Amino acid sequence: MNTIMEREFWFIVGAQHLYGEEALQEVKAHAQKIADTLNESDVLPYPVKLQELAVTADKITSLMKEVNYRDEVAGVITWMHTFSPAKMWIRGTKLLQKPLLHLATQFNESIPWDTIDMDFMNLNQSAHGDREYGFINARLNKQNKVVVGYWERPEVKQEIADWMDVAVAYNESFQIKVARFGDNMRNVAVTDGDKIEAQIQFGWTVDYFGIGDLVQYVNAVTEEEIDALFETYETLYDFDYGNYGKKDWEASVRVQASYEIAIKRFLDDGGYTAFTSNFEDLYGMKQLPGLAVQRLMAQGYGFAGEGDWKTAALDRLLKVMSHNTSTGFMEDYTYELAQGKEAILQSHMLEVDPTLAVNKPKIIVSPLGIGDREDPARLVFDGKAGDGVVVSMADFGTHFKLLINEVSAFGPTEEAPNLPVARVLWKVLPNFHDGVKAWIENGGGHHTVVSLNLSTDQIIAYAKLVDLDYVVIK
Repeated sequence: MNTIMEREFWFIVGAQHLYGEEALQEVKAHAQKIADTLNESDVLPYPVKLQELAVTADKITSLMKEVNYRDEVAGVITWMHTFSPAKMWIRGTKLLQKPLLHLATQFNESIPWDTIDMDFMNLNQSAHGDREYGFINARLNKQNKVVVGYWERPEVKQEIADWMDVAVAYNESFQIKVARFGDNMRNVAVTDGDKIEAQIQFGWTVDYFGIGDLVQYVNAVTEEEIDALFETYETLYDFDYGNYGKKDWEASVRVQASYEIAIKRFLDDGGYTAFTSNFEDLYGMKQLPGLAVQRLMAQGYGFAGEGDWKTAALDRLLKVMSHNTSTGFMEDYTYELAQGKEAILQSHMLEVDPTLAVNKPKIIVSPLGIGDREDPARLVFDGKAGDGVVVSMADFGTHFKLLINEVSAFGPTEEAPNLPVARVLWKVLPNFHDGVKAWIENGGGHHTVVSLNLSTDQIIAYAKLVDLDYVVIK
């Protein structure tokens, strides 16, 4: 995957000096046990690191300042072991600029009725501390995540893990840079938007480049580099020559190999993690990038067609959140309206993300009816089955809106011998009529990012962190 920096999460435990040093030592031992157990569980995607106990306002403020300063720290997990007066947390929590999770748990699972006394009660009063701490976070409108339950339970660990992925994506959002090769497709409304506002609200940088800037990189690719990448294609994919002679077919595929090398080099040189192309802006190029784009999406770069920078950035964001698993750019294409079988066929001219492939992709070469260029090579495959979410972002002039629809993808049962592109099929929830109607009425676009690895709750958690208006259809 197009890499991100290593991340960690700080575990900050609330306590106070009221009950003495011996009690604080026990609090720290309990906290270390929880941190160690979480790290050893193989459920959390990132490590948890216990910090000094949060026993004073100065200590809390110092810890939160350090979190903001250290790029590798993606967020904070807090736990109120004892009662922790919330006024101590105000300054530090206000300063915190990274995601916050309140773990509402307790070190002991059950109350020890045979031995419980007031010393035990004073030490283990998470129920008391949670409410005091929860109040101040609500009053400060922190939009923090609250996870409730015993810390050793699998569902609690999984909820923390899911939030960690959101938190890392939130941090990565401020590193997303989109390279636009050409402008937006002419006369299309939904793909454009306010790039300055997107940078202010989400951290996305969106830069335009003339297609000639990319052509220079393409022309610099060597035959030896193309040979090496072509050999990689041979090991990963089936080759389908169709009606083409082998020489002509391979020549087309080699053009795409040169594009893959050039685009990747261009993106990496400029620190870009997402990009767009446009079939109306191909001066100096032999083909519309197809196979090249699919390969780069599989490596974790965000993408969208027709200059749709919002979806390209969103694609990169969700790839980070999902660890680039079963997540990619998509487009609503054709309805299936047979009674009881209603669904939507998802595809694109060429650029369907192979992280969604259920079978071994094959490379084919086929004419493209738009763009007025040579026949481009592309990967063809069928999409996976599974439940997931499809997401689209629209700019309404006054604000951005995120559309979230839960979907159920299924494998095609019919062959499509004349369809020269990859295909994904899904049913929309709650049903075809209501789901499609709600999507259209709320201004959802035809370009989307689908993930069979993420949940609606994770998408909402991100939206809240960036104060993004959202609509859920399920």
